[in-house]
Amino acid sequence: MRIFSAIFSFAFISFAGLHLFAEENLGKPTSSTVAHDLSDIKITENLGAQVDIDGLHFKDEDGQDVALSKYFRKGKPVIITLVYYGCPNLCTFMLNGLSNGLRSFAWNLGEKFDIVTVSINPNEGSSLATQKKAAYLKEYGRRNSENGWHFLTGQQDQIEKLAGTLGFGYRYDPPTKEYIHGSAIFVLTPEGKISRILYGIDFPEKNLKLSLLEASNGKVGTVIDRFLMFCYQYNPNSRGYALYAMRIVQVGGALTILILGIFIFSLWRRERFR
Repeated sequence: MRIFSAIFSFAFISFAGLHLFAEENLGKPTSSTVAHDLSDIKITENLGAQVDIDGLHFKDEDGQDVALSKYFRKGKPVIITLVYYGCPNLCTFMLNGLSNGLRSFAWNLGEKFDIVTVSINPNEGSSLATQKKAAYLKEYGRRNSENGWHFLTGQQDQIEKLAGTLGFGYRYDPPTKEYIHGSAIFVLTPEGKISRILYGIDFPEKNLKLSLLEASNGKVGTVIDRFLMFCYQYNPNSRGYALYAMRIVQVGGALTILILGIFIFSLWRRERFR
């Protein structure tokens, strides 16, 4: 009888322990719960959407109130990046990748395009923006580029409105005291419409040039640059630009006809002189 009682007590204690374990652990976020919680942390492609460049106001590096439209009055495409200046990881990697791509880019920053970097942290001020601008312009290392890359701060409602139009999802995480967000740069037309989104932390010269050509509708760059834009097409799968086979066939056909025409014309002239 004592044996059965001991077995029953052991089973009861084990069951109670398992029950307590389940209560303590089932309430913790699982991978699916985390995935659900992060469902709003994504980048939505709102291509063609118009950013309210006249209605959105921020603070520039000098602490002056500026409308976003100030940077679109030059008739050039604009790259917008959303980061926060105190970010220890992803934001720094992305800005470093953009800076590396700019250094190998033949176009000078501020001449054919501008960059506007906006902090998503409303608690960051102009002094921190000034420090960031000085650091990245020094790394860029080209003269007269201070009027081409702008670092802004702003109020929560203005940040949220800009991020919402761009399709940039982000959220503050109290336990880590950091912002959770994706990594991409937004290429806008001179009128403030979203033309292209380039993802990741690496931005090769080719992708930068083609996206800016696309945003300007070929109004910036040389004739060769426009020909390059004709031959390349954005591939959503690789999220980059690749040679468009049909365009190559078209170019090859046109060149063949041109060469054949020149050959026939030269024969005709030779026969005429005879």
